[in-house]
Amino acid sequence: MKNKVIAIDGPAGAGKSTVAQLVAAGLEYIYIDTGAMYRAVAWKALRENDTVFLTDDFIIKTVKNMDVRLQYADKTTKVYVDGEDVSDHLRTPEVSKVVSQVAKLAPVREKMVFLQRKMAENGAVVMDGRDIGSNVLPNADVKIFLTASVEERAKRRFEQMMKKGYEVDLLKLKEDIENRDKADMERTISPLIKTSDAILLDTTSMSVRQVTDVILSLASK
Repeated sequence: MKNKVIAIDGPAGAGKSTVAQLVAAGLEYIYIDTGAMYRAVAWKALRENDTVFLTDDFIIKTVKNMDVRLQYADKTTKVYVDGEDVSDHLRTPEVSKVVSQVAKLAPVREKMVFLQRKMAENGAVVMDGRDIGSNVLPNADVKIFLTASVEERAKRRFEQMMKKGYEVDLLKLKEDIENRDKADMERTISPLIKTSDAILLDTTSMSVRQVTDVILSLASK
């Protein structure tokens, strides 16, 4: 069977990363977490910035001088920044708060998209993000747009953060997700959209296994 390219897009908290990893494992494909790449830039900028607010110029300077790599091992994708494994630092509230600001900047997107396309050149990849089917891999063999209600997405993110030991407020998470949705959909460069050839999956009342099985079935056609 042809080594396919599978693009999974959708808003924050829709379950893209979890599902994409399971799909990749089921197909024995490589999983490319593009959201983690933008989070890596945000993490680096936050670590090197000693002020309360990040400026666009500072973020652009940061991305020019950094190396982001993904390494897949033991069914897990690790994210490295300048050789350092930062995988466990990318889902903090601090990083989540600024990642939309990072992702909207053209120089950041240009560098990340270049790296992402290189990774997908030989197929057999599952890539998730906000603009994979619309911009990064417009010729992907299978395009999925995952979504869920804001309430459900906030609940999922809350449970995820609590398991990692973070103190979070559910209502604040809901507000953050709504703000993230607005920023992602309204940004000038590569906004979050569902392409006409993408299959819409509302996962609000679906289990992770059900969503995964649907995508695996589509990929096998």
